[in-house]
Amino acid sequence: MRSLFLLACVTLALGLSGCGGGNDSTTVTTSTPPTIPVSPTPPTTTSSASNQVAITVNRGLTGEPDTPNVSVTICVPGTTTCQTIPNVLLDTGSFGLRLFSSSVTIPLPTRTAGSGTLTNCAQFGLGTTYGSVKLADIKLAGETASSTAIQVIADPNFATVPTTCSNRGAQVTSASALGSNGILGIGSEPIDCPGCETSASAGAYYICTSASSCTQATAAAALQVTNPIVNFPLDNNGALITLPSVAASGSADVSGSLTFGIGTQTNNTLGNATIYTITPYVISAQYYGTFTTLFNGSSDGLFFNDSGISQCTISHGFYCPASTQSLNAVMQGNNGTNSSQNFSIANAQTLFSSSVYAINNLGGTETAGYFDWGLPFFFGRTLYTAIDGRSTPGGNGPYIAF
Repeated sequence: MRSLFLLACVTLALGLSGCGGGNDSTTVTTSTPPTIPVSPTPPTTTSSASNQVAITVNRGLTGEPDTPNVSVTICVPGTTTCQTIPNVLLDTGSFGLRLFSSSVTIPLPTRTAGSGTLTNCAQFGLGTTYGSVKLADIKLAGETASSTAIQVIADPNFATVPTTCSNRGAQVTSASALGSNGILGIGSEPIDCPGCETSASAGAYYICTSASSCTQATAAAALQVTNPIVNFPLDNNGALITLPSVAASGSADVSGSLTFGIGTQTNNTLGNATIYTITPYVISAQYYGTFTTLFNGSSDGLFFNDSGISQCTISHGFYCPASTQSLNAVMQGNNGTNSSQNFSIANAQTLFSSSVYAINNLGGTETAGYFDWGLPFFFGRTLYTAIDGRSTPGGNGPYIAF
C-alpha cells in the first residue's frame, strides 16, 4: 500500500500521505505564503526529560512494511478515565490525532458547532477518513495536550458519509484497512485545515443535525482537529524523529524516538542541522507546503516517476529492478538551501517476500508530478519538523531540518 511511508501533499512524510485534512508534498508550485492563524510561541526551556516516546518500525497490524507506530494515551478531558492505544501510525504529513471508533473505549465528549455536531473528512493517499470530532486529553510521554480535538473515524453515530466526502476517495473505515489503530499527525501545520476557517469549499468539515443530515461548513481554528504538539504547555514548537540506519537487505523491527520541542531542552537542540524552509500555499481552502526536489532534470520518491526502472508485475505501483539502482536527487529548501541526496531502489517483490519490516530502498511510482520522500529517508538520521508560526532557535516554522 503506497500510502504507508510517503510524503505527499507538505514536506517529508513519515507515515502516510495526506491531501486535504492531512497534507504533505513536494511539488514545485508555490505562491505567496498565507498568514497562519497561530501566534508565534517562544520555546520554553525545561529540564524535564519526559518529552520523548518510542517509535517502532514494523509491519503494522496487517503486514505492511515500513510502518512507524507509537502508543498514544487518551483521556476524557479533565479526568483519570484513560486508555492507551498501541499501534498508532506516526505521520509527519498530516495534522492531528485520528483514531478508529473500534479502538476508542472511553466516552469522549463530542465537539458541537452551531446547532449540530462537527464531523471531519480527511483525504489521504490511501483513501478518505470520515468521522466525528471529539475532545480528549492526549498524553504522550510526560506531555499532555488538554482538551484537544481529534477525529474518531467510522463513528457509528455518523455512519452516513456526506457525498462531497465520499467523492474524494474510498473510505478507510477500519484498523485492518489502514494497518494501524489510527494516525498521529505531527506535521508542520498547527490545525487540520486553516483555510476552512473562512471557506467550506474544501469539504473538510460538516455540521450534522442527525446521522444523515450534514452540511459543509467553515470551522474556526479552535474547533478543528489539532496537531497535539501545539497544545503542550512546553515543547510545543515542533518535534524531531530519530531512526537508526537500516541495511540494504532490510531489517526486522527497529526502534527509534520521537522527541517533542526544538531547542526547548538539552535533548532537542538543532545542533548543526541544516534548515530547509517550506512554503505554505492554498488550493481550494486546503493548506499545503512545498520544497523542491530535482530528479532526472525535473521536479517530480521514495515515490517518483522513472520510466527507466522496471515496475513490479505483482506488487503493482512499486519498482522491481533486476538489480538495485543507485540514484541521486537534489533537495532544495525555499530559503535557498540545497543538498544532494543519494538513495537506492531495490526489487520490491523480493523485499516483500523476505522477513524484513524496515526497508530503506523500497520505492514506487508517482504519476502526479510529485517526488515523495518517505520513511526510507528518515533511516539513519534525525529529522526536525518545525510548526508553522512557532518560534525556534532556527527561526519561525515551517521548516524541516536534518
